[in-house]
Amino acid sequence: MEQRLKDIIVEVIEEKGAWLIEMETMPEHVHLLVEVDPQLGVHKLVKAIKGRSSRLLRQEFSWLKSRLPTLWTNSYFVATVGGAPLSVINRYVESQKDR
Repeated sequence: MEQRLKDIIVEVIEEKGAWLIEMETMPEHVHLLVEVDPQLGVHKLVKAIKGRSSRLLRQEFSWLKSRLPTLWTNSYFVATVGGAPLSVINRYVESQKDR
């Protein structure tokens, strides 16, 4: 299921014209480092990722329907990384899998 989630996320990001720099999936959340066109807006990208992944994963992995009332919560965290070196942010996202 983890690989399918990653595939869906990549698909949505590419369709929206954003650029995926790094991704790590965790048991209860996902870390993404993405460059998003301001015209699209982060909120629209997150909504598309959550919507499509919830719909497809719950269709493809039917046990999710009985174990979870929803796949995602309504909340998400966004931070800009304009001043930080991209390599530092990239290492941070990569390191989250080991925590």
